[in-house]
Amino acid sequence: MQTQNPFLDEFSKLTTAALGIAQAAGEEAKTAFRAQTDKLAAELDLVRREEFDALKAELQVLREEVTSLKAKKAPQAKA
Repeated sequence: MQTQNPFLDEFSKLTTAALGIAQAAGEEAKTAFRAQTDKLAAELDLVRREEFDALKAELQVLREEVTSLKAKKAPQAKA
């Protein structure tokens, strides 16, 4: 619905612009917060989730390999 009232048209434009600015400011704050948390994580020597998951998977493979080697060695020890 369009109005013929120039005041309402200008008010609508102003409101739309204000919402756009607020959204951009929110994105900027989110980016700044993420940068600060990344910096803090680096200073505290924390690991990222991807690194943790990769190491966890590698550890699981190594555990399976150790179990396999123990199973192969067990019959030889009895002989």
